[in-house]
Amino acid sequence: MTTESATEQSTPGSYVEPGEEYTRDTNYIEDRITRDGRDGWPVEAGRYRLVAARACPWANRTAIVRRLLGLEDAISLGMPGPTHDARSWTFDLDEGGVDPVLGIHHLQDAYFRRFADYPRGITVPAVVEVASGKVVTNNFPQITLDFETEWTEHHRDGAPDLYPEHLRAEIDEVNDLIFRDVNNGVYRAGFAGSQESYEKAYTRLFDRLDWLEERLTTQRYLVGDTITEADIRLFTTLARFDAVYHGHFKCNRNKLTEMPVLWAYARDLFQTPGFGDTTDFVQIKQHYYIVHSDINPTGIVPAGPDASGWLTEHGRESLGGRPFGEGTPPGPPLESERVPAGHGAE
Repeated sequence: MTTESATEQSTPGSYVEPGEEYTRDTNYIEDRITRDGRDGWPVEAGRYRLVAARACPWANRTAIVRRLLGLEDAISLGMPGPTHDARSWTFDLDEGGVDPVLGIHHLQDAYFRRFADYPRGITVPAVVEVASGKVVTNNFPQITLDFETEWTEHHRDGAPDLYPEHLRAEIDEVNDLIFRDVNNGVYRAGFAGSQESYEKAYTRLFDRLDWLEERLTTQRYLVGDTITEADIRLFTTLARFDAVYHGHFKCNRNKLTEMPVLWAYARDLFQTPGFGDTTDFVQIKQHYYIVHSDINPTGIVPAGPDASGWLTEHGRESLGGRPFGEGTPPGPPLESERVPAGHGAE
């Protein structure tokens, strides 16, 4: 590593604007990979690589969906490390700090191969065309929907229907509420630049969590009687709640473990193949507590909380429901994609 790159690597990003409410930039690269290739990117096994850091909740969603649907042989997976510099996510877990398929150090390189002056954040998840090394899309809400609806010919036998056509309107409605108040709500609290904006986000977050606690009291899953896209989107925030959002983002009215229904629901999903086996608590904590240096300037990563509770009985089977509907659970994760020992809930 040269002196210049070492300096770049140590330069932190900035996440809080003093006096301002946090507003997420949701202008993503909207190209889609579809069966008809209408945006120039046809569905084709082996053509694309999903870049999805374990630490990121938005990326974690794509890893869960890819695994549930059995797309491992069709779409390869690149996993940046848990931290990044002001430039972008880096492949520091790979040998030589280089992604073994794309041959790049920074995810930024794939963005710049497509857009030389790309002006926005270099985000995960991102789908990259392997041959050209160019980013195709980073539109995370659409990526998983397209995995579910456009890549069906590459789904494994027994793949569940995560976006049933007759439930899509309700799933979309629930997803919108969860995104605004929960998925993005924790960030609106954590990155708030004023007391007023923090308290507004805090109130919306816990009002919505109370609503979810009530909704899930009598039904096992958010929409219908099987796991859908809505459950996956909520799960990745719940998995990070006590480890990060409760303390680091000041979302501290209560812990997830103190909300009996949501805690049981989260454990039910965690213990379902595809969820807990893609969740890396060590990388999650390293990302938030190290990268957000304007919130946690010491860079100290907390030792707790104890994650073993995620494996305790949840009792949600009594509500009925069929996790995979007419489908079946996925097999074990690929050896190269296993969460490292000690990083899960062992």
